[in-house]
Amino acid sequence: MAQSLLRLPVVIGRVGYSRSQIYALIACGKFPAPCPLGARAVAWDSDSIDEWIAARIAEGAAKRHGTSE
Repeated sequence: MAQSLLRLPVVIGRVGYSRSQIYALIACGKFPAPCPLGARAVAWDSDSIDEWIAARIAEGAAKRHGTSE
């Protein structure tokens, strides 16, 4: 998929977390931070979201198979 910028409703749909959950994870350093687009607009790099999703899938697979990464 081509790299693009994703606004919050799309990110919410992709990861299944609420707005508050996403921002709490960002504050803890556990979710990619958004890129500023303007004075009051932000978006997320699609590649960073894809990588975050892939890491969660790999983490779940490792737990199911009794290994850790």
